[in-house]
Amino acid sequence: QVQVVESGGGLVQTGGSLRLSCAASGRTSSTYAMGWFRQAPGKEPEFVAAISWSGGNTNYADSVKGRFTISRDNAKNTVYLQMNSLKPEDTAVYYCAAATPLSSIVIVTTRSLYDYWGQGTQVTVSS
Repeated sequence: QVQVVESGGGLVQTGGSLRLSCAASGRTSSTYAMGWFRQAPGKEPEFVAAISWSGGNTNYADSVKGRFTISRDNAKNTVYLQMNSLKPEDTAVYYCAAATPLSSIVIVTTRSLYDYWGQGTQVTVSS
């Protein structure tokens, strides 16, 4: 079992920045790919960003490309999502998730392929 806990959400003005953190614990010796998803009120959950266990491969939703950066520190079992130039449409609950791929270089963008989820952290961007 792996537990993931998000932190770093909050209220920020348009154009501002936030950095979300996702701490993993438990069976962290496995090669977990990690991802961020978000869900706005009344909307379906959507993929935001993903990173391979090695950290060498990443993938982003078109809506956040160039503004968000996903990274990880395996020594700290932590994944980060740096969010810059935030917009009101980025307002959502952000969830971190862990997936068990077959390779350390694989990234996972499909929500159903993730095995473990955090409780979410609220990000609100005011206009």
